Amino acid sequence: MANTRGEITIQSHKIENTTTIWKDFLSLIKIGIVNSNLITTFTGLWLALYFSGESFLHNIDKVLFTLSGSALIIAGSCAINNFYDRDIDHIMERTKSRPTVTGRVTPLQVVLLGLGFLFVGTFLLVMTSITAAVIGLIGVFSYVVLYTMWTKRHYTINTVVGSISGAVPPLIGWTAITDLSTVAWVLFLIMFVWQPPHFLALAMKRCEEYREAKIPMLPVVHGFAITKRQIMIWVACLLPLPFYLYSLGIGFIVLATLLNIGWLILALAGIKMKDDLKWAKWMFVYSLNYLTILFSLMVIFAIQ
Repeated sequence: MANTRGEITIQSHKIENTTTIWKDFLSLIKIGIVNSNLITTFTGLWLALYFSGESFLHNIDKVLFTLSGSALIIAGSCAINNFYDRDIDHIMERTKSRPTVTGRVTPLQVVLLGLGFLFVGTFLLVMTSITAAVIGLIGVFSYVVLYTMWTKRHYTINTVVGSISGAVPPLIGWTAITDLSTVAWVLFLIMFVWQPPHFLALAMKRCEEYREAKIPMLPVVHGFAITKRQIMIWVACLLPLPFYLYSLGIGFIVLATLLNIGWLILALAGIKMKDDLKWAKWMFVYSLNYLTILFSLMVIFAIQ
């Protein structure tokens, strides 16, 4: 027992020596999630400008309010997620160095930071439109309450429920400029469908960590075979969605379809591939590049 405590102490000192207040802050707000969601928020805003015939420069105030407000409510939600999950984060390798685990910040500080960000972020979104602020709060509720506090620890469908909040940012960007339309909902669907294969691949990679933390992710409860089939189905569901964005031109549809086919081929390769973890890693990496490339293409093809 003494040796174990000594190892924990040494490990704690190593973490403290390799981290900074800024790194702790970025970890607390999950900067990777904030950045990826800002990409989709900006795309929704950019396409709204394009389809409504509005000028980017004439709406620069809304652009700044939207991006700042979205970043803050996402960061605030992530901080509260870290507060709530601090009892299990020490179990998982990728989360055990978070400041809520190491004790470099107190639970009260995390809650105050999260609520403060949510309040200021919502206020900034109200400066663009009430609809954008309401949709933002719906995203916060779905992530903090429906996902973090309810389904994450009880149901394998937690991944799908969590996808709601991740699909909201394009709608925030869109409604900051104009009313919702079919194109806006297609962006929502693309993000909603993209997330299950992305996070299920991650869940396969971290399966044993989730098992130890008693998080009922699909691969933990039902195994890799069923998880792989679910991933294939979700990826296949992406195939028709680019065709609803035909207004962006045939070039976009072709490139987006090639991206979808490439991902589907990789997904189907999982049927014969024996190294499940290697396949999951490939799927995860592809999903990250898929999101960045697809939404970049939307912006590029909507440049007037």
